[in-house]
Amino acid sequence: MNLASLLSKERINLSLKPGKKNKVIEDLVYSMKKGTDAELIVSTLLKREELGSTGIGKGIAIPHCRSLAVDKLEIAVGRTTKPINFNAIDKKPVSLIFLIIAPPQDPGNQYLITLGKIVQIAKILTKKKLINKPQTPEEFIALIDQIEKDLRKRK
Repeated sequence: MNLASLLSKERINLSLKPGKKNKVIEDLVYSMKKGTDAELIVSTLLKREELGSTGIGKGIAIPHCRSLAVDKLEIAVGRTTKPINFNAIDKKPVSLIFLIIAPPQDPGNQYLITLGKIVQIAKILTKKKLINKPQTPEEFIALIDQIEKDLRKRK
């Protein structure tokens, strides 16, 4: 599984307006879906956040859910212009958000594999202080692709 291949420049916003956590999640969802599908996904994601924040620490959050509103795994990425409170595990503000939506039936369990891959890449992004480096969606996808290639070389 290659995360870079799941990303599209149309769904990467590197100048997301900072705001309340729920509003930022809503903005990311509406960049992917409209109407009742978007409303359903936002509702599901916010219920998931009530169970526990998906802010994994070091400035990164990965809100995620399964939803009938999608028929394949979909990802959006947002980077806020200022870090926001996301109730992250380390209590620090978040600026990079990977949003994952997967269908209830997920052949090959791509949802969990993708979630694990994002966590692995997030560690490198924070360790090497690369969160703010890409200036365009194309640069962001290229950075993720390069990190994945470096990870494969280590194996």
